[in-house]
Amino acid sequence: MDHPVPKHKGYYLLPNMATMSSLLAGFLGILWSIEGKFEYAAVAIIVSCVFDGLDGKLARLTNSASDFGVQLDSLVDLIAFGVGPAIMIHQWCTHEFGRLGIMASFLVMACGALRLARFNIQTGKISKKFFIGLPIPAAACTLATFVLFSSYIPESLIHWIPRITLGLAFLVSILMVSNVRYASFKDAETLRAHRFSATVTALLIFVLVASEPKLLSFVFFIGYIASGLIYTYFFLPLRGKSLLRESSQKLS
Repeated sequence: MDHPVPKHKGYYLLPNMATMSSLLAGFLGILWSIEGKFEYAAVAIIVSCVFDGLDGKLARLTNSASDFGVQLDSLVDLIAFGVGPAIMIHQWCTHEFGRLGIMASFLVMACGALRLARFNIQTGKISKKFFIGLPIPAAACTLATFVLFSSYIPESLIHWIPRITLGLAFLVSILMVSNVRYASFKDAETLRAHRFSATVTALLIFVLVASEPKLLSFVFFIGYIASGLIYTYFFLPLRGKSLLRESSQKLS
């Protein structure tokens, strides 16, 4: 696949340095999980997600996208959003379930690897408007933000945290390898057509999450998970029926 040549060769360093920063955050998250600093590990995963978003933006802005960068990004994603969250939830609480906890944590990593492999072979073949399956950074951030959100759970319900974590691990794993469609927010034409509304929406979400990050960041990712399920299993069937009805009316 051909890529535009950047004006300066040094521009290749910018997206790759962002990718390496994502890897560093993921590595620190793994170390903090082993040390039992689970909130630090959760924040590290979120920081890694930020850098993961930046590397693609930088590559497009500097015309420095390359096949090497694509492969490097996938390898880093597997470590930061597959291995990191798997170790975090196991060290945090899924170890209480013994073998089941080990397999649930492993499933997060394994399904993340499958999700990345499928994404790599589908790039350029499907619409940029949607991801097929829950993106691995969103799955990792869902688990990470739940660690932060758990401080809001009342003491009388704390014993439910391991069970909820186990359920979330299975949920995000299944969704990563599913055919559920999730908005990618990468469709440039749609963003250009609705620049003002998109900016206002992004600003409102940022303000809300920043006002109570531990609480609303988890709510945001749960909402994102729900949005894909609603779109795939409710909106698309309704639209299909509507199109079928219109075509039948035209034929009659």
